[in-house]
Amino acid sequence: MKTIITIQHTESLHHTNGMVGSWTDWELSDLGKKQADNIGKNLSKELFGSYIMYSSDLIRAKQTAEAVSKHLGITPVFRKELRERNLGEAVGKSVEWLRSNMEKPEKTVDDKLFPSAESRRDEWNRLKPFFDEIISNDEEYIIIVSHGDLLSVFNSMWLGLSVESLEKSELFGVSGGVSFLFENQDGKRYIKKMSDTSYMK
Repeated sequence: MKTIITIQHTESLHHTNGMVGSWTDWELSDLGKKQADNIGKNLSKELFGSYIMYSSDLIRAKQTAEAVSKHLGITPVFRKELRERNLGEAVGKSVEWLRSNMEKPEKTVDDKLFPSAESRRDEWNRLKPFFDEIISNDEEYIIIVSHGDLLSVFNSMWLGLSVESLEKSELFGVSGGVSFLFENQDGKRYIKKMSDTSYMK
């Protein structure tokens, strides 16, 4: 049996300045820091059991994880596999620049916006070993702090979908959203709460 809580990092500076997130190391905004602290306070009131937390090592996710974990009395483990999708040449550029200069629109999971960018399949393949690790180990209570695109891929994996399913549909959250995922003793998986933003308040 597994209980997994995913947290999409809270408001980052790139949400307010028109820049691309991706692998650019943006910090949280002042609001984002307050939102992350509130998530920690609110989760601490309802969580039972001994949780382990894994987080992306990009600063905006690290700051979210650190703010949440201090209220839960745990120490985050930072993993590169949980980084947002790498957009290659667009890293460090504005969203306007990305839209004006993308070399190939994404119509399939194998398309790349830029030659050095990750496709959705690349992102899937980067995440899959980590996913298999936490599904097969003995950890029953897990918190994952990551990014919107990456967590969308995680949700599809959790539901047993294929990478190609991302061409037709996906479960995409919002900044600061908290989701609750469960696996019962028979291996059936559920998403019981999806991208709940009330924890930020």
